Amino acid sequence: MKPTPCPSCGQPMEKRRFERNLHGEVVLDLCFHCHGVWFDEFESVQITPGGVIELFRLIHEYREAPRLPLRDVLRCPRCNERLLQGLDVSKHGGHFNYHRCLQKHGRFTTFAQLMIEKGFVRQLSPAEIDELASKVSIVRCTGCGAPIDIRQDHACRHCRAPIAILDPAAVEKTLDRLDQAEVQRSRRDVEMLGDAIVMREREKSRFEREQRERFNNLDIGDLVVAGVDLLWRVLHR
Repeated sequence: MKPTPCPSCGQPMEKRRFERNLHGEVVLDLCFHCHGVWFDEFESVQITPGGVIELFRLIHEYREAPRLPLRDVLRCPRCNERLLQGLDVSKHGGHFNYHRCLQKHGRFTTFAQLMIEKGFVRQLSPAEIDELASKVSIVRCTGCGAPIDIRQDHACRHCRAPIAILDPAAVEKTLDRLDQAEVQRSRRDVEMLGDAIVMREREKSRFEREQRERFNNLDIGDLVVAGVDLLWRVLHR
């Protein structure tokens, strides 16, 4: 499988596999130089809760690694067209930004913004930002790495990402929620597998019964035709 170039630095991204909802795997492209991940269309919502936990652990391993600032212009790794910056609200209430391909090939999200989207990180309130500003004046943007003068701005002027922190309480709450969702998903998968096995056995019994009845009503000259018909039905089940 050909490596995917990072939309920002252009270096080959690493492919990592995570469990997909229902069945199979989701192969994500991650750039540990820029701390970003490329999602082909719909991949972000296809990862199982357990897969999200594994992705969080991987991001956590690289939390202190050096990060390249994002370039002003990001390119789609599929069609090389300029990515459009977007801002959205997660179902957990946090605002996060990303860069998406207008041809619907996918989107590029930094690790920090992905953690906001998945509920691991919460945004600071204006009061908390004012309190922080009394101690420090400049912080680094979690979206693009640009400096933010929090005495003047409550969001990044460059990429519009809000100021956020990794809140231990938010992490614990999100991990509990994902663990519960993973248990429910696993139980549901087992139940669906059991139902599928039962249905298959019923269909097999019905099929064999029909073939016995059909064979008993056939003349000798019909056996070849019946055999071909039986083989065809077996091969196309």
